[in-house]
Parts: sequence; C-alpha cells; structure tokens
Amino acid sequence: MFRNFQSMEIDTGDAGIFIRRAGKGPALLLLHGFPQTHLMWRDVAPTLAERFTVICADLRGYGASACPSSDSAHAPYAKRAMAADMAALMAHLGFGSFMVAGHDRGGRVAYRMALDHPGRVEKLAVLDIVATADAWDRADARLAQGYWPWSLLAQPEPLPELMLAGSAEAVVDNALGGWGSPPSAFPREVRQAYIEALRDPAHIHAICEEYRAAATLDREHDHADRAAGRRIRCPVLALWSGQGALADWYAGEGGPLALWRGWADDVRGRAMPGGHFFPEEAPQQTAQALADFFGEPGRA
Repeated sequence: MFRNFQSMEIDTGDAGIFIRRAGKGPALLLLHGFPQTHLMWRDVAPTLAERFTVICADLRGYGASACPSSDSAHAPYAKRAMAADMAALMAHLGFGSFMVAGHDRGGRVAYRMALDHPGRVEKLAVLDIVATADAWDRADARLAQGYWPWSLLAQPEPLPELMLAGSAEAVVDNALGGWGSPPSAFPREVRQAYIEALRDPAHIHAICEEYRAAATLDREHDHADRAAGRRIRCPVLALWSGQGALADWYAGEGGPLALWRGWADDVRGRAMPGGHFFPEEAPQQTAQALADFFGEPGRA
C-alpha cells in the first residue's frame, strides 16, 4: 500500500499530523472518516497522484496523528480546530491554496475548511455526507439506529470510551459491515489497522470528543454561518452511496445536491456504486470522479 509515497509527521502547532505524499501537479488533500485512517485512500491516491500532488492525512485524534488535550466544550475536536490543522499542514508544505476531498468525518473537516479558509480551498469534494447541522436538524430514528456513532459516541465520558475500549473489533466490524459495503472491500491488514487505532485510550477519547463536538460546537458553527449568510465560495462535488442513507433520507427535499446548494452556488454530484465506504469498495470509479472534477480547467 502507498508504494512510492513519502511518509512524514508535520507539526501544525497544535498537533502532529501524519501524512503520506506523492505525485506532482496541483495540491489535493484527502481526508478520511470513521472508523478509518488515511489507509482508506490506498487504492484511490495512487491513481490521483498521476495528475496531482496528493497528501493523505490522518485527522487529529485518528490513526498515527496526535491527540491534543480536550476541554469541557470539546473545542479542540471541533471541525474548526481540525480544519485549522489541515490549513496549517498545507501551508507548511508550501501550498497557499489547494483542493480537498473528504469522506465521512473528513468531509466535515473539508467543508468547514472551505468556510473558514475560503481563500485557501480551490475546490471541495464531500463524500457521503450532508452538512452537520442539516443532518442533526433532520435527525430521527433512522439516524439513531443506522448511524449509531452520532448519538452513542457523543454521550458524556466515560461511557463511550469504555465501550470502544472493550469492543474495538466489534465496533469496526459493525461499521464496515453494516453500512452497505461488503467485507471484501477491506483487506485483513486494513481492517486490523482500523481496529488497532481504536485500542489506544488517547485515540478513543479523541474520537469521542470529535463526535461530542459534532453534536454541539459543529452544529453551532454551521448555524452561525447560515445566519450570517456565509457560503462556500469554491466549486463543490457531492458524491454519495447509491444504496446508502443519503440516497433515500433526503429525497423529499431534493436529495443531497439540494441540501448542498443551500451552502454553495456551484454544486454538482451524483450517486456512486457501493455502500457508505464506496471509496474502498469502488476505488477506480471514485478516483475517476475526483480526477474529472479536480482536473477540469476553468472552475478553480
């Protein structure tokens, strides 16, 4: 995995962020979701590196990245803080502006970065998400039952931490197998890496803090942006699972594209083959969709 990619840790000032980097051309940052790490891009990044300078990062609190101390408001794990990590990371690497794609939790960091650092983000791709405030404002039994981390991991400590610590393997298997993607999409060594990342107490606490922040500060930040009329200025690509929740839950409101057009003027997108983890299930289709969008001239 990641043959010809350089591995390094970058100190952003608040956290040490682990990355893999390869390729030449315009800068493209790839961000992962839960319960993954940067390894989710293993079959997508090499294809993209043929046309772009690709940086795959572990979010703070995940994978091989650091776990800064949190506070009672969970602010160090709000997407605003995580987006600031990535903006600082890209500046450290010499990229004044760049493109970014994020899946799941990484998508939330990515769109927050586009809102908070509008001059830095040239193009944005969000994979299998709607905005955090949109998801919470429309939450019902389907979200509580289908995507249990949203409510379970947002509970006060130490209950979620204890549950994750005692059942890392079950948590990973439930997520990877329960959200529409087949087990064959996750090689044994990748599955094991995801499990190991959930066995470290510091990372367990950090991940729970990130979900607590999503239920509180991230929602507040989204609502404040909406009230102020703040919008995503760059072109947006929204991709979602054709057999997952986003394909059905928001159909009455025009689907994911309609919701994202509430945040940005220039939005395109479509459903992708596979379940929630379609970048791992259908990597070549995912890489092609991203390459077409990020490589299209005249839209940055």
